[in-house]
Amino acid sequence: MKSFSSTQKRREALSALLTDPCEEVRIAAAEALEHLEAIGSIPEILEALKKGDIGTKLKALYALGRIGGEQVIPPLLYCASRPEEDIKSVAIEVLGTLGNAKALPVLMERLKDPNPTIQAKTIAALKNFKDPALVAAILPFLEAGDGLLDAEAACTLGHIGDGILESKIMELLRSPHQHTREAAALALGTLRIT
Repeated sequence: MKSFSSTQKRREALSALLTDPCEEVRIAAAEALEHLEAIGSIPEILEALKKGDIGTKLKALYALGRIGGEQVIPPLLYCASRPEEDIKSVAIEVLGTLGNAKALPVLMERLKDPNPTIQAKTIAALKNFKDPALVAAILPFLEAGDGLLDAEAACTLGHIGDGILESKIMELLRSPHQHTREAAALALGTLRIT
């Protein structure tokens, strides 16, 4: 019962700040209230994820990402392994945003997905882990030559790699694909100098 009482006290204190003269305080209070409401609604979100239509399920996945925390990781991992491409894609995106280490085994498995779009989404998600150990798994995608996988690999490697990759990324500046050239240019700007 203490948890409910504590949550109620927080809501009341935050609600009072919604009329604060300072706009930043009002915005912070509104965001905090929204977060408290979201935490309390995890069971409803999970129910929507199980029984809703595809649009509802996708919204539920994004809601789990906004809530964050350990409690949202298991359903997101489950959804990242689902056969439905839309659900799998959004779950991968959200897991990447959260950057929880528990997601790495599932994301590494998704790199082998037969759908290049899922592979690209996974590569993009991995950049948020900032783990140089991921370089070996992503490096082969630089040679995809498709304007999708090579571009995502360049962006991600720019975030987690180092200057050793400079020449490989520079090669992509001559790609026939605009998106790949753009990604390579951005990656060169973020790549750590060794």
